[in-house]
Amino acid sequence: MLGVRCLLRSVRFCSSAPFPRHKPSAKLSVRDALGAQNTSGERIKVQGWIRSVRSQKEVLFLHVNDGSSLESLQIVADSSLDSRELTFGSSVEIQGQLVKSPSKRQNVELKAEKIKIIGNCDAKAFPIKYKERHPLEYLRQYPHFRCRTNVLGSILRIRSEATAAIHSFFKDSGFIHIHTPIITSNDSEGAGELFQLEPSGKLKVPEENFFNVPAFLTVSGQLHLEVMSGAFTQVFTFGPTFRAENSQSRRHLAEFYMVEAEISFVNSLQDLMQVIEELFKATAMMVLSNCPEDVELCHKFIAPGQKDRLEHMLKNNFLIISYTEAVEILKQASQNFTFTPEWGVNLQTEHEKYLVKHCGNIPVFIINYPLAIKPFYMRDNEDGPQHTVAAVDLLVPGVGELFGGGLREERYHFLEERLARSGLTEVYQWYLDLRRFGSVPHGGFGMGFERYLQCILGVDNIKDVIPFPRKRKNNSFQLLLLVDTGPWRCLQVIGLHLLSFFGFQLLLLVDTGPWRCLQVIGLHLLSFFG
Repeated sequence: MLGVRCLLRSVRFCSSAPFPRHKPSAKLSVRDALGAQNTSGERIKVQGWIRSVRSQKEVLFLHVNDGSSLESLQIVADSSLDSRELTFGSSVEIQGQLVKSPSKRQNVELKAEKIKIIGNCDAKAFPIKYKERHPLEYLRQYPHFRCRTNVLGSILRIRSEATAAIHSFFKDSGFIHIHTPIITSNDSEGAGELFQLEPSGKLKVPEENFFNVPAFLTVSGQLHLEVMSGAFTQVFTFGPTFRAENSQSRRHLAEFYMVEAEISFVNSLQDLMQVIEELFKATAMMVLSNCPEDVELCHKFIAPGQKDRLEHMLKNNFLIISYTEAVEILKQASQNFTFTPEWGVNLQTEHEKYLVKHCGNIPVFIINYPLAIKPFYMRDNEDGPQHTVAAVDLLVPGVGELFGGGLREERYHFLEERLARSGLTEVYQWYLDLRRFGSVPHGGFGMGFERYLQCILGVDNIKDVIPFPRKRKNNSFQLLLLVDTGPWRCLQVIGLHLLSFFGFQLLLLVDTGPWRCLQVIGLHLLSFFG
């Protein structure tokens, strides 16, 4: 018995004794590894994709990126770790020691002890080529791969940072974030450019609506925000919106993101314009501060000169002119417009860009639009024969309209009369009810998020600032293959932009002479017009 007790005591002692274990490698992102302060040989593990391979007799150099930063982490390994499967685009896991780099190009490097190939990549078949700066037009045909390029990686990191900056601005300003519905029966824009929803399969019943009323994908969260502004004095939403616009231009998408806000107890457009200007500048400054390398890449390779243009916008107070003044400026312009400027007609993009240029390339607010061209909920200015409403648009260089908003008609009888004239009283009875019970003066605005990114980065085509662009006739991308390097390159480029405007998915111009190029362009255009 005594022997058993001694044995149990010995087992207990052995189980409590410390057992030496090998400390596992700390997993770091490439961004954290590059910014590490301790470079005294700490063992780490990184995972990512190979951006370059350089094999020498005794040393192997790799550059690995995981999307956390523009800069890649240099890997230095013994040549014995080399493999034919270590190619551009391959995914790898690397363990080793993080040490100070002797090279001036980077502060640290990873001295590899183990390289594990996670996924192979045939570099020859991979459409993204090493050391090749692909045009944005070429990358649009590969939505599933273009995020692996430096330029799209930078744009998407900036997009992520801008999203966080917008949320931060509203939170710091005391706004409540509201999730407005994507399925709605409202058309807050009044343009009728809606995607209608219907159930599929067995749920679809002829002549019967799933929600008892026609349902659509939202074009704006504004009306729902107005509901919430009756309980919270400052609200905002940030989410996808949808427009069934018959357009193939570089300014339009069928699905895009909107930042919208509503503020209660607002009595003037000046109050709204102040929030708009602060939002634009605060968000841009945060992006510039947190993504300097990514912004620099865009300004250097996509839009040279955009850095100075953006600084010019940020350091100047935004200007204010009335719609009437804007029309007079356009009428006196020496420039010939495609659309003749007239009072009582919507401003076109060409008008908007001219006005910004006329104002010294400083963002400009246009206020007090004609009642007839604005939605029913805009507040009547009661200003005589011209009859305007308290609406405001912000025009910015390179884009045109970026923000749109105004004061809402909070007076019951004014709103009732406008709805009655439009035959919308029954549909918007709930909206009228908001004016019967505790209504207050209020206003709001909306900003197209993709257009905002275009503005600060100088990106010309809206399809290049959203991960997966959706547009009419084609939710994929065009194919661009330009083989000609001779004098007809110009003709091909013209053909590309012309055909892409009309929405053709495939453009294959292999130069066999100028007439062949003209034939291809002409045939596609003839087929478009029937």
